[in-house]
Amino acid sequence: MPADTTPIRLLVVDDHTLMRRGLVALLTQSPRFQVVGEAGDAGEAQRRAAELQPDVILLDNHLPGVNGVDALAGLHEVAPRARVLMLTVSEDERDLAAALRGGARGYLLKTVDHEMLASAIERAMRGDSTISPEMTGKLVDAFKALPSAAAAAADLAPDPIESLSPREAEILSHIARGASNKEIARDLGIAETTVKIHVQHVLRKLEVSSRVQAAVAATEHGLS
Repeated sequence: MPADTTPIRLLVVDDHTLMRRGLVALLTQSPRFQVVGEAGDAGEAQRRAAELQPDVILLDNHLPGVNGVDALAGLHEVAPRARVLMLTVSEDERDLAAALRGGARGYLLKTVDHEMLASAIERAMRGDSTISPEMTGKLVDAFKALPSAAAAAADLAPDPIESLSPREAEILSHIARGASNKEIARDLGIAETTVKIHVQHVLRKLEVSSRVQAAVAATEHGLS
């Protein structure tokens, strides 16, 4: 079967015009991507997302008025199929935690090189996630302790992690390290289609919608 050559449709959201235009110019050099729109703030981003229904939204966090992490819910509401990748200068673990809790597919620093950005966009389209290497340690810091109210509620509810089979738990630990389905299949010596099925089971049992959210759960339980 030939590879899908349909370009990934992108919406670029950044309040700095030079940064935004530079990013657009860089991405449009590749036939893999089509930048269908730009926005400079959260309100404009939501309007453009509703109108254009992009595949992937590249979202800055430091926007005027409403921060990017606070705009996630509105973007998901108007463009439910769009994957959101945070692209920001913020190395604050609180921003990282808020983005992942809000359903972002990845968290990239603006120091990321072109190839890693392109790879992250393509992985988001496949349902995978990417976090800048500089932020992986902060992921653990952000989620190693639950707020006391949430912890009390967790004590009363069954732990979904315990419902995972040994193989599913093993695959979850690989997801937490950022491995793709292909990499997991190679490491475990099983078919990639088998890994995909296991990943679907893991997401369902954990009641999450993305690999990033599954990785957060794994980190909270020390499986990373």
